[in-house]
Amino acid sequence: MQSNIEIAEKLNVLLQASHYNKKVEKGSFLYQEGMTANELFIVQSGLIQISKIVPDGRELTLRMCGEGDLIGELSLFCPSPKYMLNAKVIESGVVAIINKEELEEKLNQDHSLALELMKWISLQYRKSQTKFRDLVLHGKKGALYSTLIRLTNSYGIETENGIMINTPLTNQELANFCGTSREVVNRMLGELRKIEVLSIEKGMITIHDLSYLKNSIDCESCPVNICNIE
Repeated sequence: MQSNIEIAEKLNVLLQASHYNKKVEKGSFLYQEGMTANELFIVQSGLIQISKIVPDGRELTLRMCGEGDLIGELSLFCPSPKYMLNAKVIESGVVAIINKEELEEKLNQDHSLALELMKWISLQYRKSQTKFRDLVLHGKKGALYSTLIRLTNSYGIETENGIMINTPLTNQELANFCGTSREVVNRMLGELRKIEVLSIEKGMITIHDLSYLKNSIDCESCPVNICNIE
């Protein structure tokens, strides 16, 4: 999977120079909601799931972060910030750790660096806005359809039968992306299989009619750097 993070070279070099590496094991948490946010992280390898647990116990998955992705609480220049989300390790790997105070000092000294970071943060906000737009305007169906579209952009491989999402996903994992139950996702996937919009074999989803999904949620054909699952 290629990272779609568009950090300018100057920003990327400085971030890479401001860290030490840490191995992370599958099933562990890089950070959890409520912990003090003193660090930012760049994923060097592995896969990190960013999620939110809602009061009724359901999990809403917001991002799946791979190599090159910057994650953490971006409340810079705020006293005693807390992590608002959870970062769970899905595939073991290595993360680079950036001290928040050191980064703030560098941003104070280099305004062009601060501008590049603002551009990156703006991109993340645009991604979040489009995800919540689909959920609010089109409900659970919109959340699932937009998730499938984003998965094709991030993991899709063209085949003779359509676009195969080249990562195995359980219905519960899909439900977490949509903030709904596994049973609801089971039903909606069953409906899409009946009309041959998609097929599922050994946990791998192949999309046969991407236009159907896009038309159903009035897709605005956002650039791939926005419409993805990272």
